[in-house]
Amino acid sequence: MLTTTNILLLLLAYLIGAIPFSVIAGKVLKGIDVREYGSGNAGATNTFRVLGKKAGIPVLLLDVFKGFLAVDLVWFTSYVPSTEIYINLQLAFGIAAVLGHVFPVYAGFRGGKGVATLLGFMIGVFPEAALISIIVFVITLIFSKYVSLSSIFAGLFFPFGVYYLSEHVVPTMMIFAIFVPVLLIATHQRNIERLVRGDENKVKLRKKK
Repeated sequence: MLTTTNILLLLLAYLIGAIPFSVIAGKVLKGIDVREYGSGNAGATNTFRVLGKKAGIPVLLLDVFKGFLAVDLVWFTSYVPSTEIYINLQLAFGIAAVLGHVFPVYAGFRGGKGVATLLGFMIGVFPEAALISIIVFVITLIFSKYVSLSSIFAGLFFPFGVYYLSEHVVPTMMIFAIFVPVLLIATHQRNIERLVRGDENKVKLRKKK
């Protein structure tokens, strides 16, 4: 599986994931680095907080697209879809994109938490399980107003969606599915601490009249 083509595609997946759209938006729109404001995070949520929804929505969609595009690099290989090696490459490319978002070479390796890029990755490989996670995220967000808590809950439900809804489950798929909530919990340690203290930032789902 470690052919020259696959290694180059793996590197390309990382470079795609590493594109810091939130940082770019901050520089272009206001001449600032969004990592110096709000939560200090280079992700879509902080972009909403610092730059507003006109910048936040495009950044969110682009971050999701990064993960989806990275997974689709498998099309440039000769492997048969749905085979174990094909799925394993999709997982490898997706993980590379998420790592690129978290540790972007273009932005001093200070990136975001990778949730949006991970979502795009999940949609590309596990669309049914991703839909379940999205529903859980939305419901949790509506009731709690916490993006971090919603992301963690969505991740916790993801392995169940993969196990029960995926047509071709290979061992690496379940390993990855379990890795998702572990990654989300690991990258949200500060958020979890703030949730415990009761001072985590909430989002405003509707404007006050």
